[in-house]
Amino acid sequence: MRSIAFADFLIGLGILFVLEGLMFAASPTWMRRAMKSALATPDNILRAVGIGSAVVGLILIWAVRRPI
Repeated sequence: MRSIAFADFLIGLGILFVLEGLMFAASPTWMRRAMKSALATPDNILRAVGIGSAVVGLILIWAVRRPI
């Protein structure tokens, strides 16, 4: 039997795929430009944005899942 945490993880992963797919379907040209821009961005900037996004995501999950 799967745990609730694993089910939440799979739901989050599914939402990620849906949103990414919608962005590519809605505007493939914009996504191509965004990927080219990411290639030109220095590693330290990409790392900082990635860490910041992860922290915001963890805070959001904590805020939603904490007992009231």
